[in-house]
Amino acid sequence: MKSVRLHGTGDLRMHEEPVPGAGEGEKLIRVKSVGVCGSDLHWFSEGEIGDAKLEHPLVLGHEFAGETGNGQRVAIDPTIACGHCEYCEHGHPNLCENIIFAGHGRHDGALREYASYPTRCLFPLPDTLSFADGAMLEPLGVAIHTVDLGKLKAGMTVGVFGCGPIGLLIIQIAKLSGAANIIATDKLAHRIDAAKGFGASQVLDAGDSSRLSQIRAATNRRGIDVAFEAAGTQGAVDDAFAAVCPGGKVILAGIPDDDKTSFTASVARRKGLTIKLVRRMKHTYPRAIELVSKGLVDVRSLVTHRFPLEQTAEAFRVAQRREGLKIIIEV
Repeated sequence: MKSVRLHGTGDLRMHEEPVPGAGEGEKLIRVKSVGVCGSDLHWFSEGEIGDAKLEHPLVLGHEFAGETGNGQRVAIDPTIACGHCEYCEHGHPNLCENIIFAGHGRHDGALREYASYPTRCLFPLPDTLSFADGAMLEPLGVAIHTVDLGKLKAGMTVGVFGCGPIGLLIIQIAKLSGAANIIATDKLAHRIDAAKGFGASQVLDAGDSSRLSQIRAATNRRGIDVAFEAAGTQGAVDDAFAAVCPGGKVILAGIPDDDKTSFTASVARRKGLTIKLVRRMKHTYPRAIELVSKGLVDVRSLVTHRFPLEQTAEAFRVAQRREGLKIIIEV
């Protein structure tokens, strides 16, 4: 089978490898669609993500869908939790002590023709969903978990700082959750336009020096109830803390390049803020499938580029330049 491995920073190479076997409780998946995620770009651009370093040629890709040997179309949850550690038993599989995650560390991901995965991680796709739609369920799951952490109430005003695919999905989920006013920011014109199209009440240029005063004016100087940061930049974090109201929440979903996030302690303390960080997702695939299949969330319009597996390196370069929104690699 063909697979693509990352050998070093910016160094993706095609390989011919044996088809993996399926172990007990697993199924062999013929991979069909793989999304390029921001975390994949950290591996590609930096050879690392957080404290995890590239130790051997790694198959990236954790947003994927495919087909089992008997022809069942499935989306795959990339997280394999052990199910028996303290955190799994308490309902937090995303914090599992023994977690295995596709395309991370020592564990190969989906940028290959075949992959074996536990049956419990496979979710049947309705006929109305394409394989690309199935790959988009993973970022949608992250967005659902992110909004869950914000504990939105009907009528709230929220801010979304960063309008890449995750930010745009957060906008849609926040609107479904009853947010009455959604204020979003980004530096890229095409993302600003997309945020407007996906339901943001107001979208501001993150490079505009008047952006915070515009947010204050839009909220009658009160500030936003919940700030979702999805850019992975210090500027977006600073804006989220500055814009949120006293007693509000800041939910940090972005992954910073330098593995550091900071905030002004006096601002957070005097406002009495609740700060939460997003660790992937919990058991969100059934909800994600329901939302997409019923047309309540649009994942299809987020896909702006498609590449064959043989052009994976070019796909990553396009994603690295922040062209379009979501890139799908068709295997």
